[in-house]
Amino acid sequence: MKTTNVNVSIGTAGVLGLTDVAMNVAPTTAYLMLGGRCSMACAFCAQARTSHANAINLSRVTWPEFPLAETVDRLAQAVDRGAIRRCCLQVTAGQGYYERALAVIGAIKTATDVPLDAAILPPTMDHVTELIAAGVDHIGFGLDAAGERVFRRIKGGDWTRSLRLIKETARRYPGHAAAHLIVGLGETEREMVETIQTLHNWGVTVGLFAFTPVRGTEMAHLPPPPLTVYRRMQAARHLIVHGLARAGDFVFSPDGRLTDFGQPRLPVLLADGLAFETSGCPDCNRPYYNERPGGPMYNYPRPLNVQEVERALAALQDPSKSIEGVESL
Repeated sequence: MKTTNVNVSIGTAGVLGLTDVAMNVAPTTAYLMLGGRCSMACAFCAQARTSHANAINLSRVTWPEFPLAETVDRLAQAVDRGAIRRCCLQVTAGQGYYERALAVIGAIKTATDVPLDAAILPPTMDHVTELIAAGVDHIGFGLDAAGERVFRRIKGGDWTRSLRLIKETARRYPGHAAAHLIVGLGETEREMVETIQTLHNWGVTVGLFAFTPVRGTEMAHLPPPPLTVYRRMQAARHLIVHGLARAGDFVFSPDGRLTDFGQPRLPVLLADGLAFETSGCPDCNRPYYNERPGGPMYNYPRPLNVQEVERALAALQDPSKSIEGVESL
């Protein structure tokens, strides 16, 4: 199946010179997508088969379509001038998605040696092996849910099989497995923290997202997570992945809320603000993927200033700094 066009995130299109767009912060990773209605029915996703959202949407971002050849040529130029340091191909599980993805990966790797990630659902480990051989740096698994209870309700897939594929990828190809987790799908904070710890133990790169309500999806009527909850999950992830703490060091309330990090030097450990920047693969800053430009900022796409760090630290403990009932998009 020949692929002649590819969807490009609007920010990426601006960096590549495919369109004019005003940006407060430019993406440092080029985000491309092979979209179309997905065979899966994730309740939060604009691309799900059950969604009525605009077909060029994914989370808050629009993804206009451009010719593949021109996009790849512009990508190589942007890499050469240092504007882009990584490329990430988002792939929905539509008809022929795997073969189409391989074709696009081949086109990109022929044009540039930029590190290339693929957020894709590989059917089997043989497909994982083929993707790695094709030059994929990280395979990004959209685990999304932080436990089987939420996974079955929100995604409807096989939790055990998904974990097995992620774990085996990390075992066979160290450093090449990544997983995305979405805070605010109905999990407890304990479930999220323990899943982060498990994935980190396996050697999986963990990226955190905030649930974003999108019109036309099944979860459009629900609010995003309170900012204070998201800040706690960011802090927990940062401590875990940098070896500063483990999930077993934390204290949780009976209902699963994280009440104590067990770190008396917590403000010092988080003073650089890195915990609150976009997490995941290197050079992935995803500007405004979860946020309106006016805020509030879940994932900062740039280094924080002193005041922003102070507010983020305050939000770790202060429920009054949460946001509730934000209008769906």
